Amino acid sequence: MNKVVLAFSGGLDTSFCCIYLAQDRGLEVHSVIVNTGGFSDEELQEIEKRAYALGVKSHAVVDETESYYEDCIKYLIFGNVLKNATYPLSVSAERVSQATAIANYVKKIGADYVAHGSTGAGNDQVRFDMIFNILIPEVEIITPIRDLKLSREAEIQYLAEHGVEYSAAKAQYSINKGLWGTSVGGKETLTSNETLPESAWPTQVTETESRKLELTFEKGELVAIDGETFEPVRAIQKLQAIAQPFGIGRDIHVGDTIIGIKGRVGFEAAGPIIIIKAHHTLEKHTLTKWQLSWKEQLSSFYGNWLHEGQFHDPIMRNIEAFLADTQKVVSGKVFVELLPYRFQIIGIESNHDLMSNKFGSYGEMNNAWSGEDVKGFSKIFGNQVMIWHKVNGEEA
Repeated sequence: MNKVVLAFSGGLDTSFCCIYLAQDRGLEVHSVIVNTGGFSDEELQEIEKRAYALGVKSHAVVDETESYYEDCIKYLIFGNVLKNATYPLSVSAERVSQATAIANYVKKIGADYVAHGSTGAGNDQVRFDMIFNILIPEVEIITPIRDLKLSREAEIQYLAEHGVEYSAAKAQYSINKGLWGTSVGGKETLTSNETLPESAWPTQVTETESRKLELTFEKGELVAIDGETFEPVRAIQKLQAIAQPFGIGRDIHVGDTIIGIKGRVGFEAAGPIIIIKAHHTLEKHTLTKWQLSWKEQLSSFYGNWLHEGQFHDPIMRNIEAFLADTQKVVSGKVFVELLPYRFQIIGIESNHDLMSNKFGSYGEMNNAWSGEDVKGFSKIFGNQVMIWHKVNGEEA
C-alpha cells in the first residue's frame, strides 16, 4: 500500500483528509504535526489521540522550535522585520518552517505522497505546494479540500457518514499560536472597517501597573531579562509571558496575499514587537548610517520573500550572511517600560555606543573639528550639485 504523509492539525479539514485518504484513495496515512512553539504537551497528546482515532497508520510530532529560531526568527530580529511596518510574520514564517520539516519527514519514511488540508483561498496552499515542489519534487501532492471544493458542512456530513462526530458549531475566532506570535481571525477581520473585540484576544489584560525591564542583547540576540540569562528561545517565551498580559503587541495587519488579494488578520505578539523595537534602538546607537540603510532595504526584501514562501531561494542565505555580519557590535542593554496596551524604550547602554560625548554632543559642540573645517566641507559636499545648477540654469 502506498504511503501518504498528512500535515495534521486535528481540525476539521485534516480530520476529513485522514478518512478520505485512507478510505477513498486507499492510501496508508502517516500523520505528522510540526510544533513551532505553539503547542503544550497536553495539546500534542490530544492531537495524537485524535489522529489514531481517525485510523492513521502512524502519527509523529516533529519539534522544530529551536531550528525555527535558528533558521528563521533570528534573522527576522537581525533585520527588524515588520511586514508593512506592522506584522512580525508570525504565521508566514512558521508555515515555511513547518512545510520544510514535513518535506524532510516524507523523505525519512519514504512516502509516495504528501497531503495538506489547505483550501484554495489563502497563502498557505502556495507555501506548502512550492516548498514540497522544491524539496521533494518527485512526491505527488494531494490537497483534498482544495481539489474537491468542499464546504465545511459537506466535510462534517462526510465524517458523520464514516462514524466520526464533529461539532457543527464553528469557533467564533480562529487562533494560530507559535513562538513568534499568535494570529486571530474572525468576522471582523473579513471587513475593512471593524476591529476585534476585547474578548477575541487569547490573552486578556490583567496587568495594570507599569513595569520596567532590562533586556540584554549579545550580537543581536536577546540573552537576558533583568539580569537573568536564557537561551534565545526561552528568552522570547519569558518576555512574551511577562508582556502579553499588558495587552501589548496587539494589532491588525492588512497585507497583500501571494494570490493577489488583500487580507486582514489580527495578531498578538508582545514579545516579538518589543524585541524588534529594542533591537532596532540598540542598532541605531551601534551601527553606521549606511549599515542601517542597507539593512533596511535588504530586510524588507527578506521579509516579503519569506512571506511568499521563498525561504529556500539561495538569495536568502546571502542576505542572512549580511545580516549576521552586521550584528558583531549589536550588544548591550535596552531599558523598556511596559504599560497597559503600550510600551516605551527608555534608552540603552552599550560599549559600542557611537553616541559618545567623547566625540561631541549633537547640536551643542564637537571635539574633532573646527567651524572652518565645516565651512570647507559644506562647500565640497555640495560642489557637484552646485555645478549642475550653474550648467543647466533655468532649464532645471
